[in-house]
Amino acid sequence: MTTPAGSGAGFGSVSWWGLSPALDLQAESPPVDPESLAETEHKIPELDVLLLGSVDGRHMLRTLSRAALWPRRRFNFYVLENNLEAVARHMLIFSLALEEPEKMGLQERCETFLELWGNALLRPPVAAFVRAQSSRLAHLVPEPDRLEEQLPWLSLRPLKFRERDALEAVFRFWSGGEKGPEVFPMSRLWDSRLRHYLGSRYDARRGVADWDLRMKLQDRGAQVIHIQEFRRWRDTGVAFELRDASAYHVPNRTLASGRLLSHRGERVAARGYWGDIATGPFVAFGIEADDQSLLRTCNGQPVKTAGDITLHNVTELFREVAAWRGPRAIQGYLEETKSPEPDATTQEPFTMHFLSLDSSQTLHHKTCYKGRFQLLYVACGMVHLLSPELGACVAPGGNLVVELARYLVDLRPKELKAFSDRVGEIARAAGFAPHTGTIPSETFARFYKLGDSTRGGGDSAVESGPAPCKVLAPPLEAMSPLQADQAPPLEAVSPLQADQAPPLEAMSPPQADQAPPLEVMSPLQADQAPPLEVMSPPQADQAPPLEVMSPPQADQAPPLEVMSPPQADQAPPLEVMSPPQADQAPPLEAMSPLQADQAPPLEAMSPLQANQEAPPLETMSPLQADQAPPLEAMSPPQADQAPPLEAMSAPQAALVLPLEAIGLPQTELAPLRK
Repeated sequence: MTTPAGSGAGFGSVSWWGLSPALDLQAESPPVDPESLAETEHKIPELDVLLLGSVDGRHMLRTLSRAALWPRRRFNFYVLENNLEAVARHMLIFSLALEEPEKMGLQERCETFLELWGNALLRPPVAAFVRAQSSRLAHLVPEPDRLEEQLPWLSLRPLKFRERDALEAVFRFWSGGEKGPEVFPMSRLWDSRLRHYLGSRYDARRGVADWDLRMKLQDRGAQVIHIQEFRRWRDTGVAFELRDASAYHVPNRTLASGRLLSHRGERVAARGYWGDIATGPFVAFGIEADDQSLLRTCNGQPVKTAGDITLHNVTELFREVAAWRGPRAIQGYLEETKSPEPDATTQEPFTMHFLSLDSSQTLHHKTCYKGRFQLLYVACGMVHLLSPELGACVAPGGNLVVELARYLVDLRPKELKAFSDRVGEIARAAGFAPHTGTIPSETFARFYKLGDSTRGGGDSAVESGPAPCKVLAPPLEAMSPLQADQAPPLEAVSPLQADQAPPLEAMSPPQADQAPPLEVMSPLQADQAPPLEVMSPPQADQAPPLEVMSPPQADQAPPLEVMSPPQADQAPPLEVMSPPQADQAPPLEAMSPLQADQAPPLEAMSPLQANQEAPPLETMSPLQADQAPPLEAMSPPQADQAPPLEAMSAPQAALVLPLEAIGLPQTELAPLRK
């Protein structure tokens, strides 16, 4: 039997504790804008934070404990989880952390928190507290008014009714509605998960635990985790042993969750433990401390264990939270907000909003969430939910913090690097850019939201700037036949580009000579003729006759044989040319020797070539047919307006060759003279 260890199965399908140290969300959010501070209704700015997969509330507790060190702000925490059991644990943990000191002392609250948060087995007093508090919450969830009155810091309004019913069922199970430990045999379920994870290495599980701790966790920054406490947690699921080992025998029902399994070809729901069995709950509060004396080592070994540091940090955190939200602090908050509410006990300086489980891709459709959040936190197990739709809920200039998989023991360094790179790609696709001024971290990836002007600056500059206008519509002389066909039509040019085109009066004499004569324009086109630089492809295809072309253009004019099929299709057929148009054909005297050699006489063309190279008028597109003026619409003055030889410029007149220099028989020139 091969072992699946190292394949990622140790993380499980449900997360019960965080895999990164707790953060102060105020330190991660953008600073308060003084202008917005003056415009705030209650003169206290608000911090709106969206958390995906925080699972244990450590970041929110850390933020509340550090709130006294920052200017006064009101916090709105919006929590999105992937299972209702995690929502229920949030409610249970915060109800314990915010318990009145008269009902439960500080030490008892801290020990109770550690056991129900990170232990698979509980002491009987802690299990009794879980049952009592779960029964209370089960009665409050169906009644929003009573819930808001007794727990003013909690809001379940974004949840659906069926999710509230399922949440009530979770609390009913926790409260002991189903009696007996056989309902949730935690010890047997833990051992089953461990056997499946280690496989053939189960008998060597002590050595596997030692390898994972020393070669992975401690090398990645968790040096204070002791081997004894790590082995105990791997074997029994008890991470924090605050009393005698024999006192822990009641299953912790808050770690139970459901999962669909395949049984005899059918999908059935099974309740069990599907959480982490590889890393442990030591990382969240046990590897960092403000008091550096807790992290010192003696003879290469840490003086304090991760359990000791966790207990110290949680105790200080609960003490700071109680001092911050005490009666005096709440009264000061009410005085600053000038709230008309006389009851100070119902006011809280923070609110937790639990969102619907499947609302990550639909939040941006609601105007109350679009561009609202100053900070977005995403756990490593919820990175797949980060998308442009979710990024639209973050205000421009807001920050994004993504938890990396540094403390996942099943991942190797190469896989950790690939995961970090993938997080960067997803964040950039969602509209975020990495912070360049911060110190690189292996635990968190930090980004900021690009503003609308920053994201759309490149496109708007190309579309409306004066310089790119010349790039979008170059003059016809500089365009190849293929480029002339691909030139954008006049409708695609913005009004600013059309206004930037130089008028006909401002054109230099060579440009005026290159303008097409009025014979090839209808009366409507003659009045609205745009400059040559912004002509649409159908206009650009109506090349001017050779009389008004400069010598370089006359030399570059391709003969009919080398014209591409699109050019040949756009030439008008000889059958539909009226006599005045035939008279307007350039005389052979004005053609250069090169053109005279390349242009075959009209009589030498076969009927088949004339029919194939010049499609009839019926096969022309409506746009081409509209732009080709009929013979009836051409007035005689237009035919008389062709420039005579005397009006030609000196360089053009110098290049006109006499008929005798061409060397053609007079009989072939007679039809052309007519």
